Amino acid sequence: MNRRGFLAACAGLAAGTLLPGRVAFAAAGAGLRIQRLAWAGLRLQLPGATLFIDPLVDPAAWGSALKDRLVPVDDAVGDAYVLVTHIHPDHFDARAAADALRRGGVLIHPAGTNPLPVPPHARARPAALWEPQLLGDFTATAVPAMDGYGDPQVSWVVSAGGRRIFHGGDTLWHGYWWRIGRQFGPFDAAFLPVNGAHFGWRKPVSGQPGVLTPEQAVAAADILGARRLVPIHYGISGMDDYVEAGHSIERLRAAARAKSVTIQPMAPGEWMDWDAG
Repeated sequence: MNRRGFLAACAGLAAGTLLPGRVAFAAAGAGLRIQRLAWAGLRLQLPGATLFIDPLVDPAAWGSALKDRLVPVDDAVGDAYVLVTHIHPDHFDARAAADALRRGGVLIHPAGTNPLPVPPHARARPAALWEPQLLGDFTATAVPAMDGYGDPQVSWVVSAGGRRIFHGGDTLWHGYWWRIGRQFGPFDAAFLPVNGAHFGWRKPVSGQPGVLTPEQAVAAADILGARRLVPIHYGISGMDDYVEAGHSIERLRAAARAKSVTIQPMAPGEWMDWDAG
């Protein structure tokens, strides 16, 4: 092969790598599968690697108030990674992190936070905003989020297997949606909190939602250019100081009627079918 032919071949390979959704990914059997875990947790699965976001297995995090099935995460395939959005115990569950990384791996957390304990066989790595983390066949980028208490928090943009997803943690509404959408969108799916919860633990009580409401989640998904919105971070009941907005799924569907966003609820343990919606 002459030099021109070699360069042309290299250009073709680069294009196949950079353009999401190309047939080359399917032909290689490297398609991304996603499983919803309890509460805000996700498992992103490639044939030789597993990435978890905010896995939760400890029933003590919410007690009987959370009715979600707690999906085990001790069966990671291949290289293992855990991303956390922030270190509140319902998002950084040390037991879940230890299970997911029991054979080693990497725990990636927002810069300025210190999740402890780090699993014995794992390495911890801080992630600064807007800086891509190259994690084998996954690329994960921490982007701005706003916590209802003002604690450090990020959302995650993850690309793998020709797909790009957004995970919102438990963010509330903020002004970064447009920048994130312009820089990373469109998304195959946005996993967004939807329970619009009001907190009573901090005084004086604000009376304002500390998490995205269903209507705000739809607006965020639309700005991000998300093809579908998968609701997470909802289903708490029976608590005096943590009260969710009612009828979250019905409100999501009503708000989405005027948008080009498909609402796709998933039960804990369910896997995403990319052909749906």
